[in-house]
Amino acid sequence: MLMRFDPFQELTRQAMTGTRRQPASMPMDAYRQGDQVHIYLDVPGVSGDDLDVTVEKNALTVTANRAWEPSDDMQVLAGERTQGQYSRTLQLGDNLDTEELNADYEDGVLHLTIPVADKAKPRRVEVGRKSVSASN
Repeated sequence: MLMRFDPFQELTRQAMTGTRRQPASMPMDAYRQGDQVHIYLDVPGVSGDDLDVTVEKNALTVTANRAWEPSDDMQVLAGERTQGQYSRTLQLGDNLDTEELNADYEDGVLHLTIPVADKAKPRRVEVGRKSVSASN
């Protein structure tokens, strides 16, 4: 269904930790329920207009942009929230119908719903009976 392997994930995570300009992660939950796969991604502080979801072949990429620049008359007392553009790419299996992908965004959580492709659903195969003729 969903391939989670990313050989550079740990390097990326280490490189992004602790910097204000690069968000550290886009945590997610994913599960299958019936004939649909649900993916929830946390993107707090991002407006819906600053989210981009693309699918190319079996790669689903979510890109988000969170930006805040203090004005000249502000005195920043703390600036710990990460800013900038970040993305997460998920490799999807062939058994998902990405043409029917649906995306909803509410309260900082992006919810993607992807139906299981018809070719991946279990189906019953009728077994035919071959007539055996007796030859003498």
